[in-house]
Order: sequence, then C-alpha cells, then structure tokens
Amino acid sequence: MFCRRLTLLIQVLLAATAFAAPVTVIPPPTIASYVMKVSDKGVKVSATTTSRGYRIVVSGKTWNDPGWREVVRGLAVKHTAEALVYKEDVKDVIPALAERIPGYVCFVAQPEEAGRKYVVDVHRLTRKLDSDPYTDVIWGILTGYDATSAARIVATTEPLVVRKGAGGTPIPLEVFDEGVWYDEGRKNHMVEKKPGGVPVDKECPDDTTQALVDVFNIYKPDLFVTSGHATERDWQIGYSFPNGQFRCRDGVLYGVDRQKKWIPINSPNPKVNIAVGNCLVGHIPDTQAMALAYMGSGGVTQMVGYTVETWFGYGGWGVNTYFLDQPGRYSLAEAFYLNNQALVHQLQSRFPDKADFEFNEWGHANQALDALVQQLNVDGNDEKNRDLIGLLWDRDTVAFYGDPAWDARLARPSSPNRADPLRSLSWSQTLDVKGDVYTVTFRAMRDADTGRPPAVFLPKRVKNIKVLEGTEWKPVITDNFLLLTGVAKFEKGKAYTIRFSAERMDTPSPVRTSKSQPVSVRAVGKP
Repeated sequence: MFCRRLTLLIQVLLAATAFAAPVTVIPPPTIASYVMKVSDKGVKVSATTTSRGYRIVVSGKTWNDPGWREVVRGLAVKHTAEALVYKEDVKDVIPALAERIPGYVCFVAQPEEAGRKYVVDVHRLTRKLDSDPYTDVIWGILTGYDATSAARIVATTEPLVVRKGAGGTPIPLEVFDEGVWYDEGRKNHMVEKKPGGVPVDKECPDDTTQALVDVFNIYKPDLFVTSGHATERDWQIGYSFPNGQFRCRDGVLYGVDRQKKWIPINSPNPKVNIAVGNCLVGHIPDTQAMALAYMGSGGVTQMVGYTVETWFGYGGWGVNTYFLDQPGRYSLAEAFYLNNQALVHQLQSRFPDKADFEFNEWGHANQALDALVQQLNVDGNDEKNRDLIGLLWDRDTVAFYGDPAWDARLARPSSPNRADPLRSLSWSQTLDVKGDVYTVTFRAMRDADTGRPPAVFLPKRVKNIKVLEGTEWKPVITDNFLLLTGVAKFEKGKAYTIRFSAERMDTPSPVRTSKSQPVSVRAVGKP
C-alpha cells in the first residue's frame, strides 16, 4: 500500500516523546557465544548448498573489523565458502563471481554500508554475471545492528518449518497449523486459527499494540507479515483507523501504544518477516532502522522489505504468491528470487526497449516518479506505461536480509490433492533428467490461477539450451531455472510438459576450511 505522507505529523509527535520514555535495555549474548555455536556444530553443510556453491562478499572495511570478521568466519565455516573482499565498490566483485557462478551469494555489510544504494547495486550486479537478463544467484544481505546481531543469524543452522503464522494484515491462516492476524483496515477485528481448528473472526481492543507485542514475546510465531503505513523508523499498526506503532531504538523493537507507553519486544525464536506491503521498512539509512530492530530483539532471521515507498506492489506481494500460495514448495529466499525473475520477465517481454533501464534518483515517491517518467520519456498517464514505471520502481528496491541458504518454508502438504485446497498444492511439478534431456511436467490437480509463472530450479547450471517440446507454453529457460510464462490458468487434470536439451556446467567446489585457516579469502577489484 502506498504510504500516505499525511501520517508524518503523527510520527513527528510520537518522535518528540520517544526518547523521554523509560526504556528497558535487553542485554544481548556475546558474539563469541554465537561463533562458538557455529563452530561446535562442525562443518555441516546442506546438500543443496554444496551442490550449488556458496560465496561471501564483504568490503575491506568490514573484513578488517574484528567483530564482523568473526561473522564472516562463522558464515564461511557454516557453508565451506570463500570470501571475496572488495575495497570500495561492491560491483568490483562481478568478474570474480562470474568465473564460476555459485548458487548462493551472501553480502555481509555493516549498517552504514547496507543502505538503499547497496540493495540496488546488489540487485544489478547479480544480473550481470552472464549474458542473460535474469539474476544469476540466490542472494541475501547479512547485516545487523552490530556484529553480535549478525552473528545470531549465522548461528541459526536448523531449517525453519513455518507452522505458526501471524500478521498485522490478513494472511491465509489455512496454510498454517495455527495463526493469528489483526486487521489494519477494520477496527476491533482479528482472526485466529487454533491447532486443529479453522480460522475464526474475533473482536480485539481498539489499540492492539500490546496484543501484537505479545504475539512476539509470548506467542512466538515462525512468520510475521505486515502492510500499511511505515517508514524506516516505525510501522503504524492501523491503516484506516488510529492505533499504536512499532518503533525501534538501538537494535531493539518496541510497541508504542496510544498512551505513548513503550513496550519492549524480546522474541529470540528464529522467524521470518515479510513486510511486503510496507513502505521503507527494508531501508537501512543508519543504525536506527526498523529492519535492524526486527533482526535484533525481534528475532527475525530472514526479512523481505521495500527500501522505497511502495505503490505498485509487484516486487513485494508476489513473494507471498510463491511462498504462501504454494506451501512448502519454495524457501523464502527462493520465493523472493523467483518473484524478482517473474518481474524481470514482465519487463523483458512487454517492454524490451526499456527493460534494462537503470534509475538512480530515489527519494520521495512523488518527485522520484516524476524524474523516472521524464527519463523514460513516456506518457505517465498511459495505463501500459504505468506498468512499466511500476515494474522499474520495484525491480531493484526490495531487500532480502539474512543467509540466503538458510531454509525457511511452510510445512509441505502430506498430499498434493488434500481436501483442503488452501493447505494443498494446486498442481504438481516434476523434473526428470536423462542424459542431456530435461523433462519438466506440471500437472493440475484442479482448476487454478497460477498467480505468478510456475517455476522449477535446475539441479545444475546448464548451457546450450534447446527446447524440444512445449514451446506453446512459452517457457523461459535460463542456466538455473525454468519459468512457465504462457499459462495463466491451469485446467484440472491437464499436464503441461516442456522438454529441452542442455549441457551441464561446472559448479564451484566447496572451499576447505580448518581451525588454523577458517576462511579462504580473495581480494578483488581495484588495489
């Protein structure tokens, strides 16, 4: 939803009282305890990580900081990964990454490095590792209020099965074992699903700040989804009626109710945060940022959020389409990745002459959009151009924070044909490889809108691709995935098959590490 700037006055008034309020300081564990936790587990790497390859990218400044070096070390041990150290410009890593493209890249950055420009640069450089226009790696930005906060994320090694969902906006509770959401658009309305039950409408207080704080501190969800008015400093709980706020200070997340009472949040259980309907919550302009507080005392281990004001929504809401509407099929990192590729395909197929345009004058949406329209030299009132503008606005500005290889996904349905359509998958998809011939089959269990192009990851990178069957379904096949772009609706009982030939490419081998040499490091870019 578009962040209405009329709310600025409310924010200013709250800010005026913010630092006068008494604050409970929650002492964090030491960085040593987190690094030790990773080391104690040994070099245990998932099959997915080792088969696809993993690299770490870090600036010389961050590498030379003792605390952040320990973060990189922990990540390298966790994934047997090489660290690429650049001096000034993160784009300098392109040649080194392109040598043998890994499956995952984690960009380790301190808060002062991880602003909007950094997010935009990461999006763009990861599309430039080969000749096609699509992103070449599943990536994430690992940051935190301080090195200790980032080390907590590294030390989270067990996969997360998302069974308990929560939100400050409507979410499909049917896909969770249990969950609760509070209505941002309807006062006194919430919906709850208890284990073994069905979603039930309930009444809630006018001010739901304490209830949402309790969601973090007591209920401890695996997933938290938000929408509505927000900035880098706050999330306003009510969208169409007055309510409280979530605010941040020094890496701690707080609820601030209508009486201006600050209620600290301390929710250490690993969870993911999808802030796809919020403006600016994914932007880290400095250490006093909501994203850092969510990943601090909020216990968030992976997060998706806009670094700009959101109004078009393709880059955000589509993540839910892959993650929530196809339960268990994709991890959150994969869902984020695939939604961005679907967006890039929209640009490449509908606006080929403008698809690669790079806009850099980010700021307040009104002025920035005027500048974007001017630079594109198009009629901003034309409906088709509105899609072009919106897609370009979203393409490089949604951030993914966390370790991209950490697996967080909904529980897989016990059967693709369950009686509950919202808890099951609408179609099955299989990949069969015989020699150099790949056969991908989508089989519809019922009539279903695809929402976003159905997608399959390839087990190894490929080249010299030739489609042998299924061109009518308009498959987009790159070196690492297939998108089915020609089917908007599946018909029950129908199979959609794509067969293609391709040659396998080499995958980067895992880097050997030891206690004496825990990180393999390579300097890249300008000396």
